[in-house]
Amino acid sequence: MKNIHDTALNEILKRSGAQDGDILFFGADKAKIVNDAIGALRLKIGHSALGKKNGLFEDRWAPMWVVDFPMFEHDEEADRWTAVHHPFTAPKDGHEDWMVTAPEKCIAKGYDMVLNGWEIGGGSVRIHTAAVQQKVFDALKITPEEAQVKFGFLLDALQYGAPPHGGLAFGLDRIVTLMTGAESIRDVIAFPKTQRAQCLLTQAPSLVDEKQLRELHIRLRNVELAKSA
Repeated sequence: MKNIHDTALNEILKRSGAQDGDILFFGADKAKIVNDAIGALRLKIGHSALGKKNGLFEDRWAPMWVVDFPMFEHDEEADRWTAVHHPFTAPKDGHEDWMVTAPEKCIAKGYDMVLNGWEIGGGSVRIHTAAVQQKVFDALKITPEEAQVKFGFLLDALQYGAPPHGGLAFGLDRIVTLMTGAESIRDVIAFPKTQRAQCLLTQAPSLVDEKQLRELHIRLRNVELAKSA
């Protein structure tokens, strides 16, 4: 409390309605850092014995939609804007005019379905006009040449017209986790992979023979031998 002056303290108490015996948690930093930190603390308290004792954790199904995601977030290290969802998510109507001048104001037509704190599905409405797609690339500092190399097939298709379209993909493993009361999707995945993408049951990936490589037009070479040659 020594770092908070009385005026700020009184305003905090006024806005929160806190009384003697209450605990207030708050942070001061950039919005994303504070949101991530306080969000993690909220989950920690909710999962703790203290949280359960005070009824912070309710035994019920509580689905919700999360909408109005920002289009971009700023990468301080690279000093550039990046797409929060992906660069093909459509902006809210009228927000495309801010992409270059004020990217931080752009809101995306993206959405998540959340159940009991677990994201069980997500999706977006896609960009369907070449002009809007170009504005997104401009905001992300992707040159026309780079865009053509990476996404030429999509840009060419947009030139011929595409209908507005969107979708939603569900994570079945997460839904099963919630249904079974498990703590992790690792507990319900039939054939879980290790961090190296290996399957301990089937020993995949396995070795391939020379014939299989030739069929796929793949040639392996020893890097060390190549360097010495």
